[in-house]
Amino acid sequence: MAAMQGKVALVTGASRGLGEGVARALAAAGAAVMLVARDGAAVAAVAAEIVAAGGKAAALSADVSDYAATERLVAEVKARFGGLDILVNNAGVIEPIAEIAASDPAAWARNVQINLVGPYNAVRAALPGMLAGGGGTIVNVSSGAAYRPLEGWSAYCSGKAGLWMFTRAIELETKGRGIRVFGFSPGTIDTEMQVKIRASGMNVISKIPRGDLLPVAHAVSGLVYLCGPAADDLVGTDASMRDDAFRARLGL
Repeated sequence: MAAMQGKVALVTGASRGLGEGVARALAAAGAAVMLVARDGAAVAAVAAEIVAAGGKAAALSADVSDYAATERLVAEVKARFGGLDILVNNAGVIEPIAEIAASDPAAWARNVQINLVGPYNAVRAALPGMLAGGGGTIVNVSSGAAYRPLEGWSAYCSGKAGLWMFTRAIELETKGRGIRVFGFSPGTIDTEMQVKIRASGMNVISKIPRGDLLPVAHAVSGLVYLCGPAADDLVGTDASMRDDAFRARLGL
């Protein structure tokens, strides 16, 4: 992980779960990390713990579905840390969990704004600078739901499917220009989102016992692996923690 020394990373949805874990791991590996979430107090507390442990970190509250706010966020990262090398689009929501005929149109649209438009906003704000600087790494947190429809998850599945196509579009448009872009499917991990899913009682995912969920730390190791040069042969793919070959790379 010495490759993270001197790198600058931006991690969205970093106040808890996978995003928090990735931010801590990148900082521990030597990167300067900007943690972002809508819950400013929570993300600031995580950043303070990273700094107290000897890492470089700062935190900002932002709604990634707002392009102007995201553009300001990227500018602030560059102002504080001198650049931006790694963008992790992790912010996401599962709600609304409802059958289409009973779903709330505003909540459905909000889901897609966060899960799909949010990553677009961050990439749109960050990509010109990455290209001008000779390259960078973008990891879009995907899901098996991008490939498999599930009852009650029409918004989430649609947004994640769109995110995978967006990832492919980035790879197509930037090929040969130094941009390393990946999708990353973390698997069914033990996060707060899973609490909401179990409470809904809808579809097979809600029936998975908590004890059978994958540790967040495993997914963290997978995502951080993509940020380093060992994953160069995976550029443009959707790396999945359910893939035995990928897990073998991580020693899992």
